[in-house]
Amino acid sequence: MNIIIPAAVAITVLVSIPMMLQWERPPMDSKQQGYRGTGMVQIDNPRIKAKQAASIEIPEAYDPAEVEGTKASEVYENLKVLGDLDQAEFDRLMFAITDWVSPDEGCGYCHNEENLAEDSKYTKIVARRMLQMTKAINTNWSNHVAETGVTCYTCHRGKPVPQNVWALDPGSRQAGGMAASRAGQNLGAPAVGLTSLPYDPFAGNLDKKGLIRVTAPTALPNGHTPHIKDTEKTYALMMHLSTALGVNCTFCHNSRHFANWEQSSPARVTAYHGLAMVRDVNKTYMEPLVDVFPPERKGPQGDVLKVNCATCHEGQSKPLGGIQMLKDYLTELSAAKAD
Repeated sequence: MNIIIPAAVAITVLVSIPMMLQWERPPMDSKQQGYRGTGMVQIDNPRIKAKQAASIEIPEAYDPAEVEGTKASEVYENLKVLGDLDQAEFDRLMFAITDWVSPDEGCGYCHNEENLAEDSKYTKIVARRMLQMTKAINTNWSNHVAETGVTCYTCHRGKPVPQNVWALDPGSRQAGGMAASRAGQNLGAPAVGLTSLPYDPFAGNLDKKGLIRVTAPTALPNGHTPHIKDTEKTYALMMHLSTALGVNCTFCHNSRHFANWEQSSPARVTAYHGLAMVRDVNKTYMEPLVDVFPPERKGPQGDVLKVNCATCHEGQSKPLGGIQMLKDYLTELSAAKAD
């Protein structure tokens, strides 16, 4: 008896420690997002917010280029995207991209340094397409990125591969025996906040156009009625959104009527355009590069790595805390002609 009780206490303590690590101690900050009485309150942990702010290290912007009137295409060969830039602007952007994407690897990450013009490295082909993508986002998706915009650093943060990307899940985490079929869920994946929801919330939601709904808009089936699995996958995507932006559900939604747009906060409209933008980025710019990337830069099923909300946001409602890096590179990264 004397042995059993201490053992039980020890087991209880060991089980409790991981649970306690998930708790957030007070005090917390709260901000009313909408109508009082509807639960539209954003709860933030000031210690986490302070840690996130302290972790942001923005590379210093290069001095504005002194335009001399000579196009980059007149000086350099094989320029397919930025040839209309003044040579000084082009050089400035190349230096910045090295800081944003490959500060350790240098120019040689994308270029053959013996012949900068050739396309022998796949990274140069990818970088060219990513520049087109960045310009397109800043030019065509102002409903989401507004005047803050994006640069290569928004996603890369000084790394050749962004920290948060996704690929099709092969389902290799399935259990055996009677539990072999999990119907694509109940595995507590980090992407869905360790819930029992579908563990791949991205395929079908962030790589193609389609309805992202929880309930049907009409009482009777009309061809657009979501199946219960569609509902579960929508919830899974919402868990990703909440985690990726570090916000509550009521950051966008009114708790008295989640589906009603008129009662939602303006952030929901911004998020709507963000989801559409991510789909466009994956479909137009990422997936067509599947034959360019080597096997080690693809997912377990051979598909290209794609973006989701966390790729830019990394736990903050505004990427990089809302710092406007684009203002220093407007000429180079927001031209009207994006393709």
